[in-house]
Amino acid sequence: MPETVEPTLSIRADASLSTPDQTRLPFEHIELTLDSEADCAHAIRAMQVRGAPLIGAVAAFGLAFAIRQAPDDESIAKAFARLEQTRPTAVNLRWALTRVRDRIAEVAVPDRPGVAWQQACLIAQEDEQINRAIGEYGAALLRDRAEHRARLGRPVTREAPLQVLTHCNAGRLATVAHGTALAPIYFAHDAGLHLHVWVDETRPRNQGSSLTAWELARAGVPCTVIVDNAGGHLMQHAQVDAVIVGCDRVARNGDVANKIGTYLKALAAKDCGVPFWVACPTPTIDERIDTGARIPIELRDAREVTHASGIDSTGHRQELRLVPEGVDALNPAFDVTPARLIDGLLTEQGLIPATPEAVIAALVRAGRIPATP
Repeated sequence: MPETVEPTLSIRADASLSTPDQTRLPFEHIELTLDSEADCAHAIRAMQVRGAPLIGAVAAFGLAFAIRQAPDDESIAKAFARLEQTRPTAVNLRWALTRVRDRIAEVAVPDRPGVAWQQACLIAQEDEQINRAIGEYGAALLRDRAEHRARLGRPVTREAPLQVLTHCNAGRLATVAHGTALAPIYFAHDAGLHLHVWVDETRPRNQGSSLTAWELARAGVPCTVIVDNAGGHLMQHAQVDAVIVGCDRVARNGDVANKIGTYLKALAAKDCGVPFWVACPTPTIDERIDTGARIPIELRDAREVTHASGIDSTGHRQELRLVPEGVDALNPAFDVTPARLIDGLLTEQGLIPATPEAVIAALVRAGRIPATP
């Protein structure tokens, strides 16, 4: 992997932020400018920025912008609450906000704006480092899968690449840099491993077909978009060597909340004997929640299901109704995959079992919780 990659979130010379407006991709690549708490909150809520790590970083900067305007305790508490309410499932958001708030509580009021900005910058820098480590560890796992195929008499070649399936978008666009679930793919591809990615479309917002396919194509990684329900079929016919997905929140017992449809991929992988790995930065682990049953699931606007947007043959964006008038739709944005279906959590510390003991140990090593005597 190159030593430097184009970051998704950049800090400009005027201390504003620049990031792609993901609601305009893949048809338009337009950079957003964020320079206030309101900008950051709107970008998160409207999914102009999305992906748990990126949401966390943008929220941290949003709080830093608010503290720049009003560093008193009451104003900070209100800004914290406003930003926290933008998206309920991704735990990185609250983790990043809490980290900034707790750090500035230790310093004098006049020093708070500078300290808050420094913490937000550190969160962004650490996300790049975390994702780089996930990419390196994950690439080793993919090489192991290639060696496994060779032992079975099916070597990985350009004509018969390693087949990886992913769901939603957990790539560079979902993070400050590198990505989580896609980072191993980028690292392995750049190291010369022949691979191909099955990209779930990920209805209803189509983050797979719109975002994952866009960034994989830009990186030169061979990929094919499939409908969400095709993954099990491909696994049954030995056309998937591994599944790697991201996560928005992980409970202490290893249960994982990720984009709706992840649970079904895990069930199919378990039935077909395909490794199912979750790329899991330790900031996405919620030490306060013991099981996935307690993870709040965001319900989004039914219009995301009843309508779809795209470009027509003339290149103009159009929105179309997909269901009959008067028919409602339910739109849960996430589901929970039980730990028993997960073959490992791919963290910046390496691959760990999806067990309470391993998750707690990872939190201790990350300095998130104290070690028990």
